[in-house]
Amino acid sequence: MKEFDVVIIGGGMVGATVACSLGGSHLSVAIIEQTLPEKFSTEQPHDLRVSALSIASKNILQTIGAWDGVVKRRFCPFRRMRVWETAGDTEFNSDDIGYSELGYIVENRITQLSLLENLTEFTNVELIAPVSIKDINYSPLGKTILQLSDGRSIQTKVMVAADGGNSRVRQTVGLGVTSWDYKQHALVIYVETDYEQQDITWQRFVPSGPQAFLPLTGNYGSIVWYNSADEVRRLKTLSNETLINELSQTFPECLGKVKQVLGKASFPLKRQHAQQYIKQGVALVGDAAHMINPLAGQGVNIGLLDAAALAEVLIEAKNKGDEIGSISVLQRYEKMRRNENLRMMTVMDAFYQVFSNDIVPVKFLRNMGLGLAERIFPAKKKVMKMAIGLEGKLPKLAQGLSLQK
Repeated sequence: MKEFDVVIIGGGMVGATVACSLGGSHLSVAIIEQTLPEKFSTEQPHDLRVSALSIASKNILQTIGAWDGVVKRRFCPFRRMRVWETAGDTEFNSDDIGYSELGYIVENRITQLSLLENLTEFTNVELIAPVSIKDINYSPLGKTILQLSDGRSIQTKVMVAADGGNSRVRQTVGLGVTSWDYKQHALVIYVETDYEQQDITWQRFVPSGPQAFLPLTGNYGSIVWYNSADEVRRLKTLSNETLINELSQTFPECLGKVKQVLGKASFPLKRQHAQQYIKQGVALVGDAAHMINPLAGQGVNIGLLDAAALAEVLIEAKNKGDEIGSISVLQRYEKMRRNENLRMMTVMDAFYQVFSNDIVPVKFLRNMGLGLAERIFPAKKKVMKMAIGLEGKLPKLAQGLSLQK
């Protein structure tokens, strides 16, 4: 039976970031993934699943060697964010905080491919894929044994759950969650427009929920439309021509007329937070630990911060000769991330509640708030610093600092 210091369950963006962040260290690492992503070619249309990666996320990917894989494939930087509703609006510009960009729209598959490609640089990391887990024999007093679908069994000191919101690892080890549904769905629409997109994202607020436009490369964009489950179902059943007419009434003309709807999908909105991120020999990262309102696209960004923080803690513990799976070591990770994530979740929930209703006093206050944000530079700067992931205590990788390995 092969033994590893760390086994990561899930080779998506967050799990693969943990693995790359541990690459080159004195830890032996395995990452297990059930389904490998399709290879990329420039002729392929954009995927429906995209993320707005923050400056902090770019710093992480760049420092661990994976950003070049994004750049050589496809990504869309943006410098401005426009937020508006009927009686108020504001624009955030990267120049105001001394950065060349505010973020990058990247297809999730491209980020994942770049990370998995980067894993081959590290002799201490083994990618085990495609394979599923048949059984998890978790032992808080010893080493965890994982039985794989290909007949192999492996042993680990630390099991990292990067297996999503319905995490099997989290359920197996008995870490509970607090969760509720937002009673809304999000409709994602991949569109072609009359002309190439600009370096700007748009977010419009209406009582039924936000409506966002994210730029992609070329004459393409991604629209995210929040509404009730019934309304999203109605929109999905419309002909493309009728849907284009509805979209044209929503977004400003300067984005270019929508020529084609090339794809659409929907998903329910849910908030979920693990009551603890750790147990002896276990750590949760990404959606396994938290699911946040996607309003500002912070879900994957705080997941990558989890990955960077956990790697930092594990490498530091290994270098000091500490037991990496001990509660005392893993609590350092939980202390770094849980309250930070809770703060971000709370801010997003408050933002969502304030902007997603039509109560007159609240509407007046939010319009006044948008106007103040436009005029008061310190407040505007703080919002931008939060949006790009550079507020609060940051892991070293998010600051562009290499880990001591």
